[in-house]
Amino acid sequence: MKSKYIKEAFGNIDIYLFDQLAKGTYDECNVILDAGCGTGRNLLYFLNSGAKVFGVDQNPEAILQLRNLASQFPQINPEENFKVTAVEQLSFEPESFDLVISSAVLHFAENLNHFEAMLNSMWRVLKPGGYFFCRLASDIGIESLVRFIGNGRYILPDGSERFLVNQEMLLRLTKNLGGELHEPIKTTNVQSLRSMTTWCVRKTR
Repeated sequence: MKSKYIKEAFGNIDIYLFDQLAKGTYDECNVILDAGCGTGRNLLYFLNSGAKVFGVDQNPEAILQLRNLASQFPQINPEENFKVTAVEQLSFEPESFDLVISSAVLHFAENLNHFEAMLNSMWRVLKPGGYFFCRLASDIGIESLVRFIGNGRYILPDGSERFLVNQEMLLRLTKNLGGELHEPIKTTNVQSLRSMTTWCVRKTR
């Protein structure tokens, strides 16, 4: 029965995002953007908490499902808050959000320019002092098992094709953006088939 109540409160949330919630990292975050939100798997807790939640995704069907979910929450205008939009084309005002979530999105970048366009778009709308939560594919721990095919993209041992980062790149980006890590960079190696890295940054300027 306990699992039922957890599911009702948090939905199918990313476990590493749940970890930050359990630590209280985002307790003061009241305006939240999920950039590449899908059907809203990471947003149920924030909706339940009364936060002002926004999301964008390029999949119209996913946005429709999320609007239906969000329609039961009085603080939300589903049509206004959830849009069919590319992450690199966010139309929100600069420094609008306390928290920006990017879960399993950036590794779909077509090349380095596309990756940077998405990242800079999300960073632009984040308030100073705000948090950026990111989960993305990396080559950390599987460096010798991936095959480079150009434009920052690799073939992974599981057969998928992804834009991959490494720890040095994430540390450099953190500094260049004007941020600081508030958690060490953590990577989950899935049976040497793929690696998913959690990158948690606070905007300092």
